[in-house]
Amino acid sequence: MTPDRYVEPARPPAAAGTGAGRRTGLAARLAAVEDRIGQACRAAGRPRADVTLVTVTKFFPATDVELLAGLGVTDVGENKAQEAAAKVAELDPALRAGLRVHFVGQLQTNKARQVVGLADLVHAVDRDRLVTALDRAAAEAGRRVEVLLQVDLDPKSTVDGRSGRGGARPDAIPALADLVSGAAHLELRGLMAVAPLGADPDEAFARLALTAERLRAGHPRATLLSAGMSGDLEAAVRHGATHLRVGSAILGARPVPR
Repeated sequence: MTPDRYVEPARPPAAAGTGAGRRTGLAARLAAVEDRIGQACRAAGRPRADVTLVTVTKFFPATDVELLAGLGVTDVGENKAQEAAAKVAELDPALRAGLRVHFVGQLQTNKARQVVGLADLVHAVDRDRLVTALDRAAAEAGRRVEVLLQVDLDPKSTVDGRSGRGGARPDAIPALADLVSGAAHLELRGLMAVAPLGADPDEAFARLALTAERLRAGHPRATLLSAGMSGDLEAAVRHGATHLRVGSAILGARPVPR
């Protein structure tokens, strides 16, 4: 474990709501995360503007998204297609217009149409069939969709080459990138990854950075790197992350999904 690895303090589950108390709690936790990101950027010699904070609001209500937008949050992440679609539909159109919605979860091909209709950036593209499904859905919607390829950083992946957290093996990324580049309605913007459970995030994100460097050699517009969450964002910043996906450190303990 690295010395600056964040460990979330024990606390009771957060109660979502619209009251002043909820806003105050969100503001305090958001400020604490912003301070961590700022310190990590300074330590890495990177401008704070190079790193986008994606606040992951899965399992929390649209009212929390509204409160976060009022606190200056511009990027939110969701990982369940049905929940995300319902939540986005609740938002005031003017507020939605000012938000960039990221789909950060593993995606089934039969949900591609739903995700294309709500997401500005799809983070976890990891197989050929999903590329085909997203391209078809984007064509039907008359959209061009930005995507990231998810890299499996787990050396203990299952026999079929995929870990429980999803992702394509690093040696499969070049072919997958070429497939996306050939899709008429998709735009390859970079890579996404999750550090393996129990592993050193510095080592994992260092390998991700090498994969990203190789990808950019053939796809120079693929400059985005989505890595780092509440517990390991400092390591992600050290290794070039442009997008951090932070949920519990801002919103508190997730409510139990129904």
